[in-house]
Amino acid sequence: MNKNNLKWLFIALGGVFLGRYFYMKNAIDLMARTMWGEARSEGNIGMQAVGNVIMNRANNGKVWDGVSIVGVITKDNQFSAWNIGDPNREKMLTVNDNDPVFRNALRIAEQLVNGELGDITDGADHYHTIFISPYWADEMEFIKDINNHRFYRSA
Repeated sequence: MNKNNLKWLFIALGGVFLGRYFYMKNAIDLMARTMWGEARSEGNIGMQAVGNVIMNRANNGKVWDGVSIVGVITKDNQFSAWNIGDPNREKMLTVNDNDPVFRNALRIAEQLVNGELGDITDGADHYHTIFISPYWADEMEFIKDINNHRFYRSA
């Protein structure tokens, strides 16, 4: 391989690694915002549980769940805090790391993406607050309650 081809190979590899870096930063940020928007009042455990559901969906191979962390989070009507008109949406879009709970969410999201935290939901891929009873819950396997959220696994 001549020097010119080697140079282009390094540029291409650098682009791949740079693209992966920015994708992971975006995935971590979106996951942290989702965890914060859905469970900031549930403490670190509650936010981790939401993050576990995101990871379980991203890893389950079901295209309808999304095929990546970002795909899972941005899929329409999956996480209510992202729904247009939800009062949490604007808060999620504007929160920054001056908020100590969001800083924790960022740390937890990074640990989840890096495989450093276990799954406290035992494989859940759905959840809802204990204060509602959505129609889809009857079709799911109930796993457990964590704080004010009820976790399920699809069949």
